[in-house]
Amino acid sequence: MSRSGLIQPPPSDRLTGTMTPATPSWHPLSWQGRPSAATAMPYEVVSAGLAPADPTPAMKRLAGLPPLVTSWEIERLKTLIADAQAGRRFLLQGGDCAETLADCAPDAITAKLKIILQMSLVLVYAGKQPVIRVARLAGQYAKPRSNLTETRSDSGATTTLPSYFGDLYNRSDFSAAARRVDPERMVDAYWHAGLTLNFVRSLLDAGFADIHHPEYWDLGFLRHAALRPEVRGAYEKLTARVHDGLAFMNAMEGTAGAEPPTNGAGQVSTHGVELFTSHEGLNLYYESALTRTVPRRTGHYNLGTHLPWIGERTRQLDGAHVEYFRGIRNPVGVKIGPSTTAETVLKLASTLNPGGEPGKLVLIARLGRANVERVLPGLIEGVGNRAGPVLWVCDPMHGNTISTASGIKTRSFDDVLGELMASWRIHRAAGSRLGGVHFEMTGEDVTECIGGATGLSESDLSRNYASLCDPRLNYDQALEMAFALAELMQAG
Repeated sequence: MSRSGLIQPPPSDRLTGTMTPATPSWHPLSWQGRPSAATAMPYEVVSAGLAPADPTPAMKRLAGLPPLVTSWEIERLKTLIADAQAGRRFLLQGGDCAETLADCAPDAITAKLKIILQMSLVLVYAGKQPVIRVARLAGQYAKPRSNLTETRSDSGATTTLPSYFGDLYNRSDFSAAARRVDPERMVDAYWHAGLTLNFVRSLLDAGFADIHHPEYWDLGFLRHAALRPEVRGAYEKLTARVHDGLAFMNAMEGTAGAEPPTNGAGQVSTHGVELFTSHEGLNLYYESALTRTVPRRTGHYNLGTHLPWIGERTRQLDGAHVEYFRGIRNPVGVKIGPSTTAETVLKLASTLNPGGEPGKLVLIARLGRANVERVLPGLIEGVGNRAGPVLWVCDPMHGNTISTASGIKTRSFDDVLGELMASWRIHRAAGSRLGGVHFEMTGEDVTECIGGATGLSESDLSRNYASLCDPRLNYDQALEMAFALAELMQAG
C-alpha cells in the first residue's frame, strides 16, 4: 500500500488489461483517488481501533481465481435487456437485502430460486412476453450504512463499534472481534458466491424450472392467504389460467405425466429458463479484483456478476463508483432517488454509456410512494430519448422504509404496491414504458413488512424478523405483488 493508502495498479494484465478508445485513461483501479462515501469502502477508516486494513493481499488472491460468470452470459443478458428496452421483454429483479454467508445452504438457495421463478411465471402469462430473471444473489454481501459506527448501551455501559457493513466486510455480532473490518472476508464471499452459483446451475440443469412439471410452480399461497373475496377471486382465476396454460402445453407436446424432457445428449431440458445474478457494486476492491479482459473480446468485464448496479449513495458523477462502472462491459444499473434531476440522469447516461449501446443502462427508480407522483413525470419527460436506450425499472422498496414506535425498520405492503401502481400509470400516461421491477424479497416465511394478504401488523414483526439490514417481502407477499403486477399488465 502506498503512503496515500491507495493500491497501485498491478502489472498483471489480469487487472490492468488494455485500454480501449471507449474508455480513455481507464483501468480497473482508476477509481482510486476519486471521492467515495467512507461507508462504501471502510477498510482504511474503520478497524475497531486497530491498524487500517490492507485489502491488497486479498485482491491479489481474488485476481488469480476463476471467474464466477462468463463474458458470454453477460453479453447474452445485454441482448435481453436491449429487447426489454424495445418493449419485447420484462425484467424481474429480486432477492435479499443483504446475503449472508450462512445463506449458502441448499434450502435457502432453493427458496430464493423458487420465488423468482414462480413470480416470473405469473408475469410471463399476464404480460404475454418473456421475463428476464435477475436475482440479487451470489454477491449481495455488502450494504451501505448511514454511519460508520454503532453505539449500544447495556447495564449503563456504552460501547461504540464499527457498523455492520455486510458479510463482505465484517460480522453482525456486536463485538470488537466480529465488527473488525477484515479484507479476507472478500475471499470468503467469493467462495460462497461460487458455491451458490454452482448449486443454482445444477438445479436448473436438473429441470427444477421446467414448466412441464407444475409442482415446481405451485402457487398455493392462495389457500391460506387472507384475501378480500374480490381479490381472491381475481387471483384464483389467474392461477387457474396459468395452470390451464401449462396443461395445454404438456398435452400439445405429449409430455403430460411423462419424465422430464431431454435433449439429444440425454440431458434434461429447461426449455430456455435463464437466471442471471446481480449485486450492488459497493466494494470496488472486490469488483476490481474480479474485472478481467477475455480472449476475442474487447474491453473489461466484471466477471463476479452479470448485472452490477450503482447505489443511490454512490452515484456521484465525479465519484469512485461512476469512474469504475464507466469502464466495464457489463450492463449496469443505477439507483435513482427522489432528489435526482433529469440533468443528472443524462450526465450519468453519457458517462456510463457514451456510445448509446442498447442493453447497457438500467435506470432503477426508488422514489417512495410519497414522491413518485411528483418526481417521476419530470424524470421521464426530461430524459426522454436523450439518454439513448435505457430500461426504466421500479424499485418500490427502498423509498418506503419506515420505523415503528419501538424502532423496528419495516415497510408497508400498501406503500410498496402503491408506488408500483403509480409508476406503471405514470409511464403509460407519458408514452413511456415501465420495463421492469426490483424487489427486496425472500422465499421464506419472514415477518418484516407489514400488510399484504396475510395481514401482518407491527405486533407480528418480532415473530420472524430475520433480515440484518432492510425488511423484505416474504414468500406470500412477493407472490401477491406478482399477481397485482399481472393485473396491471393484463389491463394494458
